[in-house]
Amino acid sequence: MNRTELRGVRRAGLGLGAALASALLCATSSAAAPMSPGVPSDTHAPLERTTAQQACPVVYFDLGETLVHTAEDGSTGYLPGAAAYLRALRERHIKVGLITNVPPSWGTTDAERAARLKQEVDATWQGAVPFAWQDFGDRVLTPRTDAERKPAPALWERAAARSGRCTLVYQAETTQEVQVARSLGFVAYQVDQPHRPAFLPVWLVDLLSHLPR
Repeated sequence: MNRTELRGVRRAGLGLGAALASALLCATSSAAAPMSPGVPSDTHAPLERTTAQQACPVVYFDLGETLVHTAEDGSTGYLPGAAAYLRALRERHIKVGLITNVPPSWGTTDAERAARLKQEVDATWQGAVPFAWQDFGDRVLTPRTDAERKPAPALWERAAARSGRCTLVYQAETTQEVQVARSLGFVAYQVDQPHRPAFLPVWLVDLLSHLPR
C-alpha cells in the first residue's frame, strides 16, 4: 500500500469513527428524552417496550438526492449504493420510511400523497431495478399543509409519535434537515459526504437496536 492509499484509509477510518461517535451520542441523548418536543403526550405509545417493538430502529430517509437522483433530462433513478443499502436493511428486517416534501395538494392523507409520489417517480424511472416502494409500507410521511414542509419539525414529530420507543434514524443530504432531526432526538446522518460511508453503516444501525432506551 503506497502513501496515498494509506492516507485514504486513514481518512475513511476517521470519518467512520466520527459517524459512530455522533450516532451513539445522539442515541444516548434521545433515550434521556423519550418524548419529542411539540408532540402531545397522548400521541405517544406506552413507555414499556412490546414484542412488536423489538424490530427497532426505524430508518427514515429524505427521497430526492438522498436515495434517488433526478437527471437533467427529467429521468430519475437510484443514487449509487442506495438500492444495495435498502436491500441490506431489508435483509436485517430493519424498517424504513420516507420523510419528504411534496405538494399538500397531492392528497388529503399521507396514503394519497404517497400514491401520487409513487406515480411521479415511477413515470420517469430509469434502470432495471425499480424503486423499493414495498419496503416503506405506510411509513411515507408528507406535509399536510405548506406550514409542515421541511425544515419545519412537523414531519419528524409525526414520525416520532407513531414509532413508540424505537430508536429513530434520519438520513438526508442537507445539513439543515440533519440538524433539525438531531434536535428532535433522531440519530441523524448526512449522506454522501467525503471520507465517510455514503450511508450510515448497516451494522451501526443494527447496533442501535441494542442500546438502552
